[in-house]
Amino acid sequence: MAEQEKNKIEVKIYGSTYKLVGSESIGHLRLVASIVDDKMNELKSHNPSLNTTQLAVLTAVNTVHELLKLKEEVERLEEELKKLKG
Repeated sequence: MAEQEKNKIEVKIYGSTYKLVGSESIGHLRLVASIVDDKMNELKSHNPSLNTTQLAVLTAVNTVHELLKLKEEVERLEEELKKLKG
């Protein structure tokens, strides 16, 4: 099986440069970096005393929370769809 081509891009997140590599499009990788950067900057504006590590962890916690809420919503909608079909 052939390995999927990897896209590589340099992005800036909260003032630091990172090299991202993934099978997703360059646009997708840029969007991910932009969202992380935006979230870190938003958190910093509300919590100026946090250092970069604390901001990164808080950004990760908030992002995982959002992911879990979205998964719960997808499951709820799938159940609702099953009931409507059944």
